[in-house]
Amino acid sequence: MAQTRERIIAQADELFYTRGFEATSLADIAAPLGLSRGNFYYHFKTKDEILQAVIDLRLERTALMLRAWETESDTPLDRIICFIRILIQNRSKIMAWGCPVGTLVSELSKLEHVAHTHAAELFRLFIDWLSEEFRRAGRTQDAEALATHLMGRSQGVAALAQAFADPALIEAEVQQMTEWARQQIAAPA
Repeated sequence: MAQTRERIIAQADELFYTRGFEATSLADIAAPLGLSRGNFYYHFKTKDEILQAVIDLRLERTALMLRAWETESDTPLDRIICFIRILIQNRSKIMAWGCPVGTLVSELSKLEHVAHTHAAELFRLFIDWLSEEFRRAGRTQDAEALATHLMGRSQGVAALAQAFADPALIEAEVQQMTEWARQQIAAPA
C-alpha cells in the first residue's frame, strides 16, 4: 500500500512540474500507473492532498540534498558552489519547464492556492541553508541578504534559460555567480 502511495506522489510530482498543478487531473496521475478510481481514492481523496504530499516530498528531497552537500564539501564556499551548480545539473529540465521550485510556487501564488505558503517553504529551506553557509564563511551581518540575493539570481537565470532555451546562458551565469560568491566570502563582513 505504501508503495502505491509513493508511486502516486512521484507521478504527481513529475506532472505538476512538466504540466503544472492546475492542468493536471487526477486521471492524468492515475492512468499511467494503471490504478482504478477506487484504488486511487483509497490513497488520496483530492488533488490538494496530493499537492501537500508532493510539497512534502520536495522538502524532504531538498533537505537530503543539502545534507549531502554538507558532507561532500569541505568549505562554505564549496557548499555554496554546489547550490549554484545545480543549475548546470538540471539545465535541460530548467530549459524545458523552468525551476521546479519556482514554477510551483509561482503557479500556486497566481491561483491564490492555500498551499502556496507551504510550497514557499522550499525557498525558505534554501535561503536558510545558504544563510548558514555565508555565516560560516564569516558573513554574519548580511548572510540572509546574500542568500536571498543568490536565490533570486538563480531563479532569474532559470526563467531566462527557459524563455530563451539557451544553455550558454546558464553556463555564463553559473560562472558569474561562482565568482560573485568568491568575492562575497573574501570581502569583509
